[in-house]
Amino acid sequence: MRTCSDLVHPAQMSPMIKRTFDFVMAAILLVILTPVFLAIALAIRLGSKGPAVFKQERAGRHGVPFGLYKFRTMRPDVDPFGPSPKSGADPRLTGIGRWLREHSLDELPQLVNIVKGDMSIVGPRPLYVSQIREWNEQQKKRLLVKPGLTGLAQISGRGILTREEKLDLDVEYVERNGLWRDVKICWMTVASVLRRRGVYEQRYSHDETTRGGGVV
Repeated sequence: MRTCSDLVHPAQMSPMIKRTFDFVMAAILLVILTPVFLAIALAIRLGSKGPAVFKQERAGRHGVPFGLYKFRTMRPDVDPFGPSPKSGADPRLTGIGRWLREHSLDELPQLVNIVKGDMSIVGPRPLYVSQIREWNEQQKKRLLVKPGLTGLAQISGRGILTREEKLDLDVEYVERNGLWRDVKICWMTVASVLRRRGVYEQRYSHDETTRGGGVV
């Protein structure tokens, strides 16, 4: 399993450089992808009733809650806090929602979170506030940085990793991050998305009880 241990680990990036990188990249992508946003929103609205974009509370830096944006991929009459889909056959997913998940396009609205300063391009994925109580002190180090649109865990296995493996990779990133590493993770994310590997959760921990009672 590739964990990006072969990447260069320079000194940690200064907050100003990282924020500038995040803001500029997210702003450029938002402008370029505006037609894509509009097309996806229209397809979602035509496919089922309900909003195209929804907001969920997630844990930000230092555990401070923020509203995370995503394109809606499930029917509006199902519990969005239930177990994560294990495959595209999950009956809660809409037709367009299944396609969006398989291509990771449901996460695109988080570019707005990045511009607002809630998130970074690269960092640990934002999890639920309720999950913090399940982590040990080492794992809580992931809260020392802003959550990211993509991260080390996402290019190292994503859905085929257990929670503990993801958290370990999150902490590794926090302890050994840098601009060059962020750039490499971004490029590797593109390759991972194109392969559509690990889109759905496949492995869980026995005590993984979050999202209001479901597993993540």
